[in-house]
Amino acid sequence: MVVVRAPGAGLRATRGARLVVTHGLTADELDESLVARVGGLVRGAREFELVLTGLVRSTVDDPLQAWTTYYRNSLAALGDGSAAFAPVHDRAAGLVRGASVLDLGSCFGFFPLRLAAAGLTVTASDLCAGTVRLLAAVAPQLGVELGTLVCDAAAVPRPDGCADTVTVLHVLEHLDPEHGEAVLAEAVRLARRRVVVAVPLEDTATTCHGHVRTFTLDGLAALADALPGRTRVSEHHGGWLVLDVG
Repeated sequence: MVVVRAPGAGLRATRGARLVVTHGLTADELDESLVARVGGLVRGAREFELVLTGLVRSTVDDPLQAWTTYYRNSLAALGDGSAAFAPVHDRAAGLVRGASVLDLGSCFGFFPLRLAAAGLTVTASDLCAGTVRLLAAVAPQLGVELGTLVCDAAAVPRPDGCADTVTVLHVLEHLDPEHGEAVLAEAVRLARRRVVVAVPLEDTATTCHGHVRTFTLDGLAALADALPGRTRVSEHHGGWLVLDVG
């Protein structure tokens, strides 16, 4: 059982029969930097989800405004480069080709929100219906027009070549090899021009974030060799596989 309480001093956790997290966060501190801070407090992905949600909901009273604050602050940090994940988003945005993007495994959807705010036609997709509903509710609060879709990234109910670019950012580390290969095959089917894949390069899977496997550049190259089209593998704050279709 997880309990999150405010106000407290700093961000602290005690573990007995239940995990109790106390905090003194302000609205200005609600952003994606909490991911790393929460990761040091929890055991497993479920505790991570419950603690992060509890922190957001106990800092701002109105639920939608709480999450909108989290999104707005996180997007600002990603945009100005102060967020740890900013280099990944910057690299991915530079690799997009064409005017339409389908993002697979979007989770919170920060990256598709960024692209949509820049004027691209974007659909964010994720298996978790609750996360997709949250993204669909927050996007209008941010003044962003964004399509959303609930689906397994290996079985997307869209026709072949439905988007110029398909992005798969930090998704494969959450999937077993067979499922991951199916996602890559689906991304190739859906893309008219390009598929962009990013993964962390970890020695040990970060289980609190739901990672179940690790990658090396050689491992990515092996995946690329099994795909059609022109592929290249590189490193930039993690591993990258870019496939140009046709």
